[in-house]
Amino acid sequence: MTGYLTTHVLDTAQGSPAADLPITLYRIDGDSRHQLAQMNTNADGRTDSPILPQDQFTPGTYELVFDAGAYLRASGQPGGQASAEPLFLDQVPIRFGISDAEAHYHVPLLLSPFGYSTYRGS
Repeated sequence: MTGYLTTHVLDTAQGSPAADLPITLYRIDGDSRHQLAQMNTNADGRTDSPILPQDQFTPGTYELVFDAGAYLRASGQPGGQASAEPLFLDQVPIRFGISDAEAHYHVPLLLSPFGYSTYRGS
């Protein structure tokens, strides 16, 4: 197996990488969810290593959960201030499938306090 999984979070409201945003990766098996990794983004909005490295990479269904609320609160953005509880966006789950054990999967998140988007990147 040579595939691996990476992610990248960009703060579209501030036009910068989303640094120190907590991310958790789960593998989905039927109705069960098993935690595989937990990391924070670095200053470039990426994790320092693949969130699912080659030695753990297998086809299946996965879920990345981005703790947008922690990031938005820490950054002091509108929508993230304590007075805005509950936040419009707090946990952002992205469930996706990996079918090619040899490929690089990249799942970026474009985030703002009131919206987000994702896609399969390269």
